Amino acid sequence: MASLPSIDEARAILLAAVRPLTPTDVPVGDALGLVLAEDVVAAHDVPAFANSAMDGFAVRAGQAGQRLRIAGESRAGEPYAGTIVDGEAIRISTGAALPAGADGVLPIELVEVDGDAVVLGEAVAPGRNVRDPGDDLRAGTTVLTAGTRVGPAELGIAIGAGRMAVLAAPRPRLAVVTTGDELVEAGAPLRTGQIHDSNGPTLAALAARAGAEVVGRGHVVDDAQATREVIAEALDAADVLVLAGGVSVGPHDHVKPALAALGVRELLWRVALRPGKPTWLGERDGKLVFGLPGNPVSAYVTFLLFARPALNALQGADATVPRTRAVLGVAVPRNPGRDECIRIQRRPDGTVEPTGRQDSHILSSLLGAEALAIIPRGDGELAAGTELVLEPV
Repeated sequence: MASLPSIDEARAILLAAVRPLTPTDVPVGDALGLVLAEDVVAAHDVPAFANSAMDGFAVRAGQAGQRLRIAGESRAGEPYAGTIVDGEAIRISTGAALPAGADGVLPIELVEVDGDAVVLGEAVAPGRNVRDPGDDLRAGTTVLTAGTRVGPAELGIAIGAGRMAVLAAPRPRLAVVTTGDELVEAGAPLRTGQIHDSNGPTLAALAARAGAEVVGRGHVVDDAQATREVIAEALDAADVLVLAGGVSVGPHDHVKPALAALGVRELLWRVALRPGKPTWLGERDGKLVFGLPGNPVSAYVTFLLFARPALNALQGADATVPRTRAVLGVAVPRNPGRDECIRIQRRPDGTVEPTGRQDSHILSSLLGAEALAIIPRGDGELAAGTELVLEPV
């Protein structure tokens, strides 16, 4: 029997099937959270003119104690039209254009205003409190690169660089479908054998955080025909389908036969992973399908390991999720046949330890988790002091 693929091998198989979505021009104000498909180059210097970093007086460089005539004012958006000469000062606001002939600004708290004159309390060197043209961005320089996800700072930079629109990948449309007779909606009364459907909202939230547009969230009971119909409808509406539950081989697991009947090509089924061994990955005409296990921790972990990087790749972002390292503070048991992702928290000494019980149904193990620590397969225990690879949560 062939060995199961590792986490990284399964991820590579999946990412080889990803076809990035076609970028479109997006008004820059609507680009928050999108991934750039082009470099953004500054169209002009930012700032475009020399301006004051302080409220005060613009003057020619000189010594303290000078008495200068206040010849006018330069306000933000309303610059002084003349040229300053020796013996003159111009009242100036923060961000206002530096008048011609001036080469420094003395803050208001360092001058003494006496009627229509001002006395300098300190010497003014050339460039004092002056923001030069291009101090922030230089015309012609690349200020954002393709593959960057647009956050609030990137949005401001793109606008400052002169952009009205940017070329960006659209948000992947994603549908979440949970399966199982035992699931009921949040808050509904529970009969014996029933549980609330936490997977649907949780997976939708993870998808939205990864940049997807959640276009549907549904549930289907353990019925073969109903499962095919719900999956078919979701595939028509979305670029990505995430299913939770029903991917094993029991008599009530109808997801895999439904996907086969609908022409979804299997990329892999089962990974050498705990929790999450029965993960199913597939695609149809460029649309990705994730069949995740139904246990809530398994669904959460496998979404992070596989769906999240795929969503990044669909948007043209780097699919590699940056990993970090930490030292294990306590010994933990190893699984002989599968790598294990345990939820960890930081100890006072800087090492890490499990958040508590690590069973696949213990969703509370994710509370306070700072990362997933990958425990390599093997016999016995992994000793305290071992360096671990961490996957972000």
